[in-house]
Amino acid sequence: MSETLDEAGLLAAELLARRWLPRKHPRVRRALVDADLWQALQDRLAQVGLRLVDNIHADHISVVLVRPAESAVFGEAGMNANNNLDLPRDAISLLVVLWALIVLPKRERQSARAAGDDAQQQDEMFQTEKPMPSAAEVSPVVSYTALLADFGNQLGKKTRMDTNLRRLEAHGFIVRRGVDIAEGPLLDLLLDYDALAPRILDGALGDVLARATVRDESGAAQAEADADAADESSEEGDA
Repeated sequence: MSETLDEAGLLAAELLARRWLPRKHPRVRRALVDADLWQALQDRLAQVGLRLVDNIHADHISVVLVRPAESAVFGEAGMNANNNLDLPRDAISLLVVLWALIVLPKRERQSARAAGDDAQQQDEMFQTEKPMPSAAEVSPVVSYTALLADFGNQLGKKTRMDTNLRRLEAHGFIVRRGVDIAEGPLLDLLLDYDALAPRILDGALGDVLARATVRDESGAAQAEADADAADESSEEGDA
């Protein structure tokens, strides 16, 4: 057997080694525009019980087990568990909260931006295909302080929440940037938006998130007003 790997084999090997790859990765970019390479990659992964995970709202791609392989790999205990990453229940709850705080508004912003681009294209003589706004452009960040204040009592308070945040970061769901919590490579890939979003928006968590959003928007508006007032005061002082 030849030791030389083709393009699909190299990309499959890199996905297995790194767990996820950005869509801007050279091989991923080629696969996204080359239907034959994309299909060859899927075929190669399927041979070892894996499938690609990709969506236009995320900035990365990854791989997961196909359903028939799950029972063979994890056994009955793994199949009956609420997750196969050995995350405790409060970590799963924290993951869902962060997903709702980050992915839901991100998707809304992406859709709004895309709709605005479509409207603008109608006025252009030569229309061009514009990509979906990247997650990095529109994904919000969550304040650790606000998260602890809003959900700390329900999710084990500070010590437990800090432990679970480290777990989620290690698995690639989130990224910590000082006191801010941002979207990780897998947050919008491994959680099913179509199944999860209606349950959150129509459930009790939807009301909590709505109140948190109103509070954050009010705080941002007040900060902007304070900045404007400071600018006016500075201008008057200069005069």
